[in-house]
Amino acid sequence: MAIDPENPVVQLCAKGIQEEMSGNIVAACALYTQAWEQKSTEYEAAIVAHYMARIQTTTEEVLHWNLQALLHADKVGDDSIHAFYPSLYLNIGKAYEDLGNISEAIKNYELGAEKTDLLPNDALGKLTRDALARGLERTKNNPLQ
Repeated sequence: MAIDPENPVVQLCAKGIQEEMSGNIVAACALYTQAWEQKSTEYEAAIVAHYMARIQTTTEEVLHWNLQALLHADKVGDDSIHAFYPSLYLNIGKAYEDLGNISEAIKNYELGAEKTDLLPNDALGKLTRDALARGLERTKNNPLQ
């Protein structure tokens, strides 16, 4: 997924990531909220919702924002967001797993795993592939499944 570093919404998210990585969640939240308010495309909405999900305090809120990211990604209508799908499904699957909804977790982990060919062959791609595989292993071996 090629993200335009000149896009003002992307720039706000990048600043939010820096704050988040520095442990300043309040500042990150403010930047992500500002990005959400400034978004003007489905692509931007998908990206911002993904980052909003990262800073939520409850699993229900995490799931809500990840589902928002998926909803907006589905509306993009071109290939610009395709490499984003495995990560989206990974995050949705993890939220469902944390909520104890193992069947939905498996479904989303499987959807993400089906799309791993869209990932680049870099560290982030490997991390996402591995996380999806671990999620499937955990949930398929879950006695509640």
